[in-house]
Amino acid sequence: MLFSEVTSEESYIVTGYEAGRVGINQVAHLQSLIVRPHDLRTAWPVQTVAELEVEHLQTILDSPPEVLLIGTGEVQEFPDRAVWRHLRSQGLGVEIMDTAAACRTYNLIMAEGRDVAAALIINGSSD
Repeated sequence: MLFSEVTSEESYIVTGYEAGRVGINQVAHLQSLIVRPHDLRTAWPVQTVAELEVEHLQTILDSPPEVLLIGTGEVQEFPDRAVWRHLRSQGLGVEIMDTAAACRTYNLIMAEGRDVAAALIINGSSD
Protein backbone atom coordinates (compact mmCIF):
# COMPACT_ATOMS: atom_id res chain seq x y z
CA MET A 1 0.00 0.00 0.00
CA LEU A 2 1.45 3.36 -1.01
CA PHE A 3 0.95 6.13 1.56
CA SER A 4 2.74 9.03 -0.04
CA GLU A 5 4.85 9.83 -3.03
CA VAL A 6 6.24 12.95 -1.41
CA THR A 7 9.70 12.55 0.06
CA SER A 8 12.11 14.93 1.66
CA GLU A 9 15.86 14.73 1.84
CA GLU A 10 15.61 16.29 5.29
CA SER A 11 13.00 14.02 6.85
CA TYR A 12 12.26 10.32 6.94
CA ILE A 13 8.65 9.50 6.17
CA VAL A 14 6.88 6.20 5.69
CA THR A 15 5.95 5.98 2.03
CA GLY A 16 4.39 2.52 2.08
CA TYR A 17 3.72 -0.65 4.00
CA GLU A 18 2.85 -4.22 3.19
CA ALA A 19 3.44 -7.48 5.03
CA GLY A 20 7.17 -8.05 5.34
CA ARG A 21 8.31 -4.58 4.25
CA VAL A 22 8.13 -0.90 5.05
CA GLY A 23 8.94 1.91 2.62
CA ILE A 24 10.91 4.84 4.02
CA ASN A 25 11.40 7.68 1.53
CA GLN A 26 10.58 5.27 -1.32
CA VAL A 27 13.15 2.65 -0.23
CA ALA A 28 11.84 -0.77 0.82
CA HIS A 29 13.16 -2.15 4.10
CA LEU A 30 12.75 -5.85 4.84
CA GLN A 31 14.13 -5.84 8.40
CA SER A 32 12.88 -4.19 11.57
CA LEU A 33 13.94 -0.57 12.00
CA ILE A 34 13.65 2.58 14.06
CA VAL A 35 12.61 5.77 12.31
CA ARG A 36 12.48 9.35 13.54
CA PRO A 37 11.99 12.45 11.42
CA HIS A 38 15.77 13.00 11.17
CA ASP A 39 17.17 9.56 11.98
CA LEU A 40 16.80 6.11 10.46
CA ARG A 41 18.30 3.02 12.07
CA THR A 42 17.98 0.01 9.82
CA ALA A 43 18.52 -3.62 10.69
CA TRP A 44 17.14 -3.21 14.23
CA PRO A 45 17.63 -6.72 15.68
CA VAL A 46 14.10 -7.24 17.07
CA GLN A 47 12.04 -9.68 14.99
CA THR A 48 9.19 -10.38 17.42
CA VAL A 49 7.61 -8.64 20.39
CA ALA A 50 8.74 -11.52 22.61
CA GLU A 51 12.37 -10.54 21.85
CA LEU A 52 11.89 -6.87 22.74
CA GLU A 53 13.96 -5.69 25.71
CA VAL A 54 14.60 -2.22 27.09
CA GLU A 55 18.15 -2.26 25.69
CA HIS A 56 16.71 -2.49 22.16
CA LEU A 57 15.06 0.89 22.71
CA GLN A 58 17.96 2.60 24.45
CA THR A 59 18.92 4.76 21.46
CA ILE A 60 15.39 6.19 21.55
CA LEU A 61 15.40 6.62 25.32
CA ASP A 62 18.75 8.43 25.22
CA SER A 63 17.00 11.27 23.40
CA PRO A 64 13.34 10.62 24.16
CA PRO A 65 10.64 11.75 21.76
CA GLU A 66 7.28 13.11 22.78
CA VAL A 67 5.67 9.95 21.40
CA LEU A 68 7.09 6.45 20.91
CA LEU A 69 5.20 4.12 18.61
CA ILE A 70 5.98 0.42 18.68
CA GLY A 71 4.77 -1.48 15.64
CA THR A 72 4.50 -5.11 16.66
CA GLY A 73 4.27 -6.80 13.27
CA GLU A 74 1.14 -8.14 11.60
CA VAL A 75 -0.92 -8.01 14.80
CA GLN A 76 -0.92 -5.89 17.93
CA GLU A 77 0.92 -7.61 20.78
CA PHE A 78 2.14 -6.12 24.03
CA PRO A 79 5.76 -6.45 25.16
CA ASP A 80 6.85 -8.06 28.40
CA ARG A 81 5.47 -6.25 31.47
CA ALA A 82 8.95 -5.17 32.60
CA VAL A 83 9.56 -3.46 29.25
CA TRP A 84 6.12 -1.85 29.31
CA ARG A 85 6.60 -0.59 32.90
CA HIS A 86 10.01 0.86 32.08
CA LEU A 87 8.70 2.69 29.02
CA ARG A 88 5.75 4.13 30.94
CA SER A 89 8.09 5.38 33.68
CA GLN A 90 10.06 7.46 31.18
CA GLY A 91 7.41 10.19 30.89
CA LEU A 92 6.82 9.84 27.17
CA GLY A 93 3.70 8.78 25.34
CA VAL A 94 3.94 5.15 24.30
CA GLU A 95 1.57 3.52 21.86
CA ILE A 96 1.64 -0.16 20.95
CA MET A 97 -0.05 -1.16 17.69
CA ASP A 98 0.41 -3.37 14.65
CA THR A 99 3.12 -2.14 12.28
CA ALA A 100 0.73 -0.91 9.58
CA ALA A 101 -1.07 1.31 12.12
CA ALA A 102 2.26 2.50 13.54
CA CYS A 103 3.38 3.55 10.05
CA ARG A 104 0.22 5.60 9.46
CA THR A 105 0.35 7.13 12.94
CA TYR A 106 4.03 8.05 12.60
CA ASN A 107 3.31 10.08 9.47
CA LEU A 108 0.36 11.86 11.09
CA ILE A 109 2.29 12.81 14.23
CA MET A 110 5.33 13.87 12.23
CA ALA A 111 3.12 16.04 9.96
CA GLU A 112 1.94 17.84 13.11
CA GLY A 113 5.57 18.79 13.76
CA ARG A 114 5.75 16.69 16.93
CA ASP A 115 8.79 14.67 18.00
CA VAL A 116 7.98 11.04 17.26
CA ALA A 117 9.89 7.78 17.00
CA ALA A 118 8.62 4.51 15.57
CA ALA A 119 10.21 1.18 16.38
CA LEU A 120 8.81 -1.05 13.64
CA ILE A 121 8.95 -4.82 13.79
CA ILE A 122 8.90 -6.19 10.28
CA ASN A 123 8.21 -9.88 10.14
CA GLY A 124 6.72 -12.31 7.68
CA SER A 125 6.48 -11.89 3.96
CA SER A 126 3.70 -11.76 1.46
CA ASP A 127 5.94 -13.22 -1.27
